Amino acid sequence: MIYDVAIIGGGPAGLNAALVLGRARRSVALFDHNQPRNAVTHASHGFLTRDGVTPAEFRRIAYEEVLRYPSVERYSAKVTDARKLPHGFQIMANGTETIQARKLLIATGLKEVYPAIPGLKEMYGKSLFHCPYCDGWELRDQPLIVVSEHPRLYHMAKLLYQWSRDLVICTNGQRVLTDEEKQVLSARHIIVTEQTVAAFHGSEGKLQQVEFTDGMRMDRTGGFITPQWQPHVDFRESLGYEGNEAGGILTDAVGKSSVPGLFAAGEANTGAPSQLISAAASGSMAAITINTELMEEEFSR
Repeated sequence: MIYDVAIIGGGPAGLNAALVLGRARRSVALFDHNQPRNAVTHASHGFLTRDGVTPAEFRRIAYEEVLRYPSVERYSAKVTDARKLPHGFQIMANGTETIQARKLLIATGLKEVYPAIPGLKEMYGKSLFHCPYCDGWELRDQPLIVVSEHPRLYHMAKLLYQWSRDLVICTNGQRVLTDEEKQVLSARHIIVTEQTVAAFHGSEGKLQQVEFTDGMRMDRTGGFITPQWQPHVDFRESLGYEGNEAGGILTDAVGKSSVPGLFAAGEANTGAPSQLISAAASGSMAAITINTELMEEEFSR
């Protein structure tokens, strides 16, 4: 059997694309090896009707809805290779199982690479986060720290001032803030330090103190960390698509890549983290475009 569409990735983008395509009566092979980036998050926010839902519950509801459509088939497997064929794509999962599809949608998202700071892993998703829009409300008015080596640290500092006025901004040993930016923050009583973080201290995932390499400790109850972002999968060599400056798959506004028949949605094409609702919307848009392409091809035969 040759599927109409293969979708790699069972996050909000891939699942919403599968839902739209299933309702369009397209045969869909949905590959999902159940390792979502937000698995450690206690709750997801910003998605109307699903605000505060746990990642596990979101996936349960999504699959319950998607698999109502008999043309959608779930493969609980990791895609290990994807290749362009003359009239479609070949996808290999777990190194052995192979299927073919007329169109391919990559919606695998990103993975985070955090600095190796003791205590970070235990507290990430409980008192340390990366997205203020996702978790700023829960940390409102608390003494917070922002640790970032990213050039957008100044933007992050200004953004978090909306949720808490008790802020410590840490560049973790890097010089990513100008003197003027430091002055603007200092004028608002925001502490800026270029010290390197030695460890996060606390218990049961709750931050209590931040220790710096000079031995100084500061009491904090939460904070935000900027990770480096990397694609979850990289099939650029085998599929030949163009990348964008952010490290994602270069696409147009509706998810079309530089390779005919290949689409990307969610974080896979933006190369930057996105909220559930944004990723789901891009999956829907890509699915509609894929279905339109298939329809036009069928009518032009």
